[in-house]
Amino acid sequence: MNITGLGWSGSRTSAAPELAHFYANVLGLPLAHHEADFWVFTLPDGRNVEVFGEGYAGKQHMVTGPVVGFAVEDLPSAAEELRAAGVELLGEPGPTWQHFRGPDGNVYELVAD
Repeated sequence: MNITGLGWSGSRTSAAPELAHFYANVLGLPLAHHEADFWVFTLPDGRNVEVFGEGYAGKQHMVTGPVVGFAVEDLPSAAEELRAAGVELLGEPGPTWQHFRGPDGNVYELVAD
């Protein structure tokens, strides 16, 4: 597996509007997308930081804190390496990501670079 950098970060929180306000108005991140209970901010390198409210469907696995995505060159191969190492893969892979549980119990993900 070849990790090329951090590819994504997301937080699911009951304080989503406050966190989105912080990202925009304190950190100065540009808002790229917004819908109910979901905000996407773009970092200078073009990668995204996302904020999910508790009402946003499909992110219930994000309960241990922010989820960090490790960028990899070959997502299917990297996911298979995790599986072969006995790592718990979470849910079905998306078109550009695969969530997994680290040995610390936290949720992480692989992201296609």
